[in-house]
Amino acid sequence: MIKRLLQIIVPVAFLAVGLMVYWYLIHTAPEPRQRPSFDTTPEVVARKLKPEPYTVTLESQGTVRARTTSNLIPEVRGRITNISPNFREGAFFEEGDVLLEIDDSDYQTELIVAEANQAQAELREYEELARYEQAKLDWERLNPGQEANPLTLREPQLKQARASTASAKARVTTAKRNLERTKIKAPFAGRILSKNVDIGQYISPGNQLARLYAVDFAEVRLPLTATQYSFLNLPSVYRGENPTFREGPIVTLKSSVGGDTHEWIGRIVRTDGSVDVSSRQIYVVAQIRDPYGGSVEGRPPLKVGSFVQAEIAGKTLQDVYVIPRVLLRENEYVLLVDSDNYLTRKSVQLAWETDEVIIVESGLTPGDKLCLTEVPYALEGWPVNVIDEEGVTIVAEAPKEDEPTRARPPRQPSGGGSGRIGDLIDALIVAAGDGIPEELKGKLLAVKESGDFSKMRPAMSELREWAEANGVELPTGGRGGRGGGGGGGARGF
Repeated sequence: MIKRLLQIIVPVAFLAVGLMVYWYLIHTAPEPRQRPSFDTTPEVVARKLKPEPYTVTLESQGTVRARTTSNLIPEVRGRITNISPNFREGAFFEEGDVLLEIDDSDYQTELIVAEANQAQAELREYEELARYEQAKLDWERLNPGQEANPLTLREPQLKQARASTASAKARVTTAKRNLERTKIKAPFAGRILSKNVDIGQYISPGNQLARLYAVDFAEVRLPLTATQYSFLNLPSVYRGENPTFREGPIVTLKSSVGGDTHEWIGRIVRTDGSVDVSSRQIYVVAQIRDPYGGSVEGRPPLKVGSFVQAEIAGKTLQDVYVIPRVLLRENEYVLLVDSDNYLTRKSVQLAWETDEVIIVESGLTPGDKLCLTEVPYALEGWPVNVIDEEGVTIVAEAPKEDEPTRARPPRQPSGGGSGRIGDLIDALIVAAGDGIPEELKGKLLAVKESGDFSKMRPAMSELREWAEANGVELPTGGRGGRGGGGGGGARGF
């Protein structure tokens, strides 16, 4: 009997103990760790576009030169007896200043001789005039009513005497002029570039004494490409017209002196007569008034030979869009955000571009929302969360009644990747085959697993370089690019 009871009680006891252990394990087990959920919808900043005017600024460079440059040459010969303190290299002088004096003793002697000859000629003229008048009176008294012969009246002798007087006066004028020329004067206000003579030297006509340049204006030849020249407000010059423009485009010249940048304002006054055959560029000439004047405190003079950067005010473009250059992708399109807050590509046509901005003349419409954020991937039709530049959230517009609602790609509740991007990474790995480096494959899987798509662009760039080097064709990177194309493989990132 006891043996029978033991056979029944022991199994029941073991079963009860097992149930208690099971209950204990179930109710005391720790909660499983949950991976954090990532919202992989990127947040972008957008700006509503509106057309505006834009003044094109043409950039160039050149070397400063003087508008007028001249060689100082004597008109008489002699020995230099005096030199002005301003006759030194780099010295300034004003128009009419005496720079050099030549020994004038010989020229004073020539003037005295010329004046004496003039006095003798005038005496002979007066004598011949008296003889002419006397001969005329005698003829009229002796031969009334008859015409006298010119020789009888001594008219040829009178003309000769008058001609001798005029010649003597001319010699006096020449002697005075030569005497004045012994003082060599400055032909304009300027500066000495170089001098070749000094006191005591004997000089003759034709000798170059110095090289001068004027300081009233400075000029800079600025090269422009044909495209730049087309944006310059300059009229065409035809035969018979003045090639100088009074009110040409304004030019700002900049030069760095001693670590400081200084500016001068000038104008374009003319263009060169031909296109440079070696560079195919067109040269325009900028003119700056009073480059050596102290009109601006602390600004040094604009010296001849200085290298300057130039900014020329060009045409003003109307109704264009000014966009940061970094937002232009593949030199062809920009990213917009549509009314449903999806990314879309838009091809644009540029009217002008600089290192900082692009000027779009067609391809955009007023009210378009330009994506200002450099998203690491730029898939056509990818959903985004949009805020404006002041941080205000832009809500997608409600669809119209007759329009179907666009479904957003599903989002995983855990960190297991993000819908289409995860599928794309899987497709890329499959397309790459077994030859893909393990390190590169690990990077792609890490991006998919973590959901941190800020690392997508460097990984995709590395994958694209590896594929191009090994001749591997990758699948397209999105729903389609410009014109419905496939976006050029992985180039959509």
